[in-house]
Amino acid sequence: MSLLSVTDLHVFYGNIHAIKGISFEVNEGEIVTLIGANGAGKSTTLNTVCGLLHPRSGQVVFNGENVTKNAAHQMAGKGMVLCPEGRRIFQQMTVRENLEMGGFTRAQGDLEGSMQNVFDHFPRLKEREKQIAGTLSGGEQQMLAMGRAMMSRPKLIMLDEPSMGLAPILVEQIFEIIRELHAAGATILLVEQNAQMALSIADRAYVLETGRITMSGEAGDLLQDDAVRKAYLGE
Repeated sequence: MSLLSVTDLHVFYGNIHAIKGISFEVNEGEIVTLIGANGAGKSTTLNTVCGLLHPRSGQVVFNGENVTKNAAHQMAGKGMVLCPEGRRIFQQMTVRENLEMGGFTRAQGDLEGSMQNVFDHFPRLKEREKQIAGTLSGGEQQMLAMGRAMMSRPKLIMLDEPSMGLAPILVEQIFEIIRELHAAGATILLVEQNAQMALSIADRAYVLETGRITMSGEAGDLLQDDAVRKAYLGE
């Protein structure tokens, strides 16, 4: 069943036509990845889907409802959460306070259950629960950003460049956590420049080039495609 359906989306920054009529869908329980070079429009797509930007035309349907004109806070209330590029944690707050901010849509009684769920996936956050978030390492900050996104128990988690700026061993760790979330039933839309890692864990994939989708299919098939390997895997 399609949880997210995007149809003929056009997004402009002033006179710049950033997204040029893309269509894609994410089915419940899937990991779907958008891959592409810098400037291809990947982050713009996520920001538009979650209500931070509004398209000039096209349609976004989430969980059977047309949400094209909804604002970001409304989308969070409906169960769509974005873990943004660059992490964007609250630097001056503690780890726990950051997580509580992620759970603002949940009833108070559910908050501790959500918190425990995050700590089960990220034991290091439990160890640093009272630490100021800005003093965490880059990898820990990424874990916190993902944990904050999980706090509302969303229907769809959108991850924007979760491996950016991390050492290879931490990249492996972050992707292992994404696998665990998927195994636990999460539906994930993943934007990632590390195409090799993204395609290795995704069910399906779309290739975005200068605002257009140029290829799509099973992630495993795209991983073996010569054009994809040459353009995005450095082969």
